[in-house]
Amino acid sequence: MAHSDVLKYEVSDAVARITLNRPEKRNALNDELVAALKQVLREMARDGKVRAAVLAGSGADFCAGADLSALQKISGASVADNLEDANNLMELFALLRDVRQPVIAAVRGRALAGGCGLALGCDLVIAEETARFGFPEVKIGFVPAMVMAILRRNVSEKKAFELIALGGEISAIEAATLGLINRAMPVAEFDSFVRETAARLTKLSASALTLSKNLLYKMDGLAFTEALASGVDINVTARSTADCQTGIARFLNKGS
Repeated sequence: MAHSDVLKYEVSDAVARITLNRPEKRNALNDELVAALKQVLREMARDGKVRAAVLAGSGADFCAGADLSALQKISGASVADNLEDANNLMELFALLRDVRQPVIAAVRGRALAGGCGLALGCDLVIAEETARFGFPEVKIGFVPAMVMAILRRNVSEKKAFELIALGGEISAIEAATLGLINRAMPVAEFDSFVRETAARLTKLSASALTLSKNLLYKMDGLAFTEALASGVDINVTARSTADCQTGIARFLNKGS
C-alpha cells in the first residue's frame, strides 16, 4: 500500500482502519486526500484478508468538506477542469458503494458539505452524540450536487430540501432520528461500539454481505418487479456459495 501523509491505513483482525490525516485542516478534502482514499479503497477491495472497514478522521473533526485551496481552484478553473474535478469526487463516492466490504463511518466532531457526503456514502454511520452534520454549500452559492444523490436516499424529500436549502447543521441525535445515520453514541461508548460493530461484521459471511450490499444499492433505481427479479438472481447466486452451503449444513446438523 502506497504511503500518504494525508491518510493512515492499517489492518488488524480483518478490519481496515482508514483515517483522514489532515487534522490541522479539519481533514478537509483536497486532490491528494481524494486520490489517496480512492487508491486505498481499490487496494482494500482486492485484499482477501479485509472483511470490514472503518473510516474516521484524526483530530477533533471527521471532515469539513473541501479545503480552501480546493475552493480557490474551483473559482478560477475552466469548465473542463471543473468537470474533471467533480468526476474525481464522484468516483470516490461510487467506490464506497462498489467495494465489497462493508464500510463504517466513525464520526466525531463535524462532518460538513463533502465531508458529510463522505460519511453518508459509507454503509453504516456511527457518530458521537456530540457530532454535527450539515450541508452549508448554499451559504457560498454552491450546491451539494453529488452528495444530494446520497442524502435523498436516506431521508424524505422535504427534509432533504430543508437540509440543503437552509444550510444549517444538525446534531448526531437528530440525524439518527431522521435515519440519516445509524447510531448516535455517548462519547465514552463510541470507540468500543465502533470496534464491536466492525468485529461483528468480520464474523459474518463475506459473500452474503457482499451480495447483500450490491443488491441493496442496485435496487435504488429499479421498479418493484425489476427489484424482485434482481433478488431472484442474487438468491440463486447465494445458494451456490460455499458460505451458504456450509451454513445450511450446519443448521440441518444442529436440528438432527
